[in-house]
Amino acid sequence: MLTLTRILFFVCVCLLVVSAEDRQPTVYDFAWMTGCWENTAGKRQRDETWSKPNGGTLLGIGRAVVDGKTTEYEFMRIHQEADGIYFTAQPSGQAQASFKLITLRDNMATFENPKHDFPQRVIYALNADGSLQARIEGVMNGKQRGIDFPFKRTNCEGTKQ
Repeated sequence: MLTLTRILFFVCVCLLVVSAEDRQPTVYDFAWMTGCWENTAGKRQRDETWSKPNGGTLLGIGRAVVDGKTTEYEFMRIHQEADGIYFTAQPSGQAQASFKLITLRDNMATFENPKHDFPQRVIYALNADGSLQARIEGVMNGKQRGIDFPFKRTNCEGTKQ
């Protein structure tokens, strides 16, 4: 009887593992990105703000400020479509580009669009210390390139003038 109990336990554990692996991610799995993020290292200050997931989307805005002037901006969204989850960005008035989610594991998401000029991959990861790491990478002018954007969580109130 003890052997039958062990076999049933093993079968139940295997079924749980298989069902967890088969679950498709949703935009609610990106709740860890919600909030305000900033990088104030150097002369260029960057910030990103992400809405909470709702209605099949997270909405994001980002900008770079140098000497008190916005030099770059970007409208972003993570959205659920019939064939998967996408990160879509429209930087500084350029045409928008979409990148399909290829992996989501342990608060790290990788989106990819091999046909895009640069970048071909967009990566977001929540680090153990609570900081957010954004990275773009791909081939540019025949060379592999990667750019990191480290962010720390900040107050969304915007009290600085």
